[in-house]
Amino acid sequence: MAQENDVIGLHFLELWRSNSKAAAAAATATTSTSSSSKEDAEFEEEPTELDTFNSSGMFSVVLSDKLSVQYPTVNLHGHDVGVVQANKPAPLKRLVYYFEIFVKNAGAKGQIAIGFTASGFKMRRQPGWEANSFGYHGDDGLLYRGHGKGETFGPTYTTGDSVGGGINYSAQEFFFTKNGKVVGTVAKDVKGPLFPTVAVHSQNEEVTVNFGKDPFVFDLKAFEAEERRKQQMTIDKISISQNASYEIIRSYLQYYGYEETLKQFDMASRSTVPPIALGQENGSSDTEITYAMNHRKTLRQLIRSGEIDDAFDKLRIWYPQIVQDNKSAMCFLLHCQKFIELVRIGKLEEAVVFGRTEFEKFYRLTEVHDLVKVPGLCGIASI
Repeated sequence: MAQENDVIGLHFLELWRSNSKAAAAAATATTSTSSSSKEDAEFEEEPTELDTFNSSGMFSVVLSDKLSVQYPTVNLHGHDVGVVQANKPAPLKRLVYYFEIFVKNAGAKGQIAIGFTASGFKMRRQPGWEANSFGYHGDDGLLYRGHGKGETFGPTYTTGDSVGGGINYSAQEFFFTKNGKVVGTVAKDVKGPLFPTVAVHSQNEEVTVNFGKDPFVFDLKAFEAEERRKQQMTIDKISISQNASYEIIRSYLQYYGYEETLKQFDMASRSTVPPIALGQENGSSDTEITYAMNHRKTLRQLIRSGEIDDAFDKLRIWYPQIVQDNKSAMCFLLHCQKFIELVRIGKLEEAVVFGRTEFEKFYRLTEVHDLVKVPGLCGIASI
């Protein structure tokens, strides 16, 4: 298959594939009260409780609510840490992820920590003591990131304090808060899934985790709004010359064959932007470009009117390389449209026969195999 001659067909296949995945995810996702999750095309799981299976159970106790953790004994060694990860990694498809802990009891030494750790983290170590982990510690206010030596970071925290940890995906930073105020940030130089993590390390320490079920002490919405404002300011600073923006728009209209719109665009721009011979720069004459636009316009009209066989005839004349083996992405899309047109006018038996003969050859092609398996097409191809 001549893929280099079938760019448009492959583009629309990818759009179909993306829309199919989004629809499937939306159909299986449960209804969420979060406005951000309603806006997402794909459902993304997020932490809801502490992981009672993958934790240092011998040194810490997760209470029945699965949101509280205690350190009931006396620690005898530095590695007798009670560490608990969340049941899911922090979601990725959002501007910011954030969670909080409330220090119910700082215990004997206040050796409490909040942070993020990777999958496979040693569950007898404080977050930040091992590679691919970050932790803000309460007893000394230090930040630990991947080794046992802490860095000056923020204030200590103790009984009655609310402390939060977040990932700012826009800035690629971790940030930590205390009692509703940002303590500091640090570069997020670790990849892969990261789990919200808490640790307790001295007798009677107890913390409660809030993954968003209850309101945060920290004003997360205001923080997100500020980050969006910063993003917009960055975008606004990007300067695109008038000639460049004109060229981008004109090239788009040319490529997709919007001849009338292109004429109007050129007329409107004539007094402010000098004409740009895009086709000549790409090695094509104005005549060739005009022919190509007329071809696309005709093909678009035929497809919209349901005259798929006529569209195939024109393709064989104008672009034979696309239909020479009848297995290109464009051919597949046109066959799908032909099937739809037959169903639309009530020729169901003819549609089944058409589907049986035409979709069978596409079933074995890796480029479209997953789309042929879409409910409906799959059944037709196997009848």
